[in-house]
Amino acid sequence: MENTIVYREEVRPEDREAVGRLVRATGFFSEEESGIAVELVDERLAKGEASGYLFLFAEEEARLLGYACFGPIPGSLHSCDLYWIAVDPNEQGRGIGKKLLAESERLMAERGTRRVYADTSSRPQYEPTRAFYLACGYRQEAFLPDFYAPGDGKVIFVKLLVSSSRPKICMQPH
Repeated sequence: MENTIVYREEVRPEDREAVGRLVRATGFFSEEESGIAVELVDERLAKGEASGYLFLFAEEEARLLGYACFGPIPGSLHSCDLYWIAVDPNEQGRGIGKKLLAESERLMAERGTRRVYADTSSRPQYEPTRAFYLACGYRQEAFLPDFYAPGDGKVIFVKLLVSSSRPKICMQPH
């Protein structure tokens, strides 16, 4: 019998270590970026929803498989940023990222979000990330060359949400 993936929004103190471990395991993020991921957990633990950071964790038998962090963009009427979405490399290929994103979008839509923004690096390593966003209904809205470093631009994606319906789970990239 297959185990059931459980989703939770509540942030717990033990998530600090689990999130740090997970983002480091992906091999995509620098130590500085991994530290930022943990700082966002700390911010949420300290300030609750007033932090502006909302989380969704995917777990199986109390083990973190992946998570998303998102929140309203200050000063915007109905836009959110998707700050982080990461899945344990040993769990990739099970559709966890797609389900996490769809559930995060549903939660954002319930809060009145109409536009979700996500950004990532233009480095070749991030091609699967860019393909993931495109397959999930995002479109590339902007490219900022040399944003992160020379030769490493910022690619900004956007997706329009419909508040009255559940977002569709994205399709596999071809």
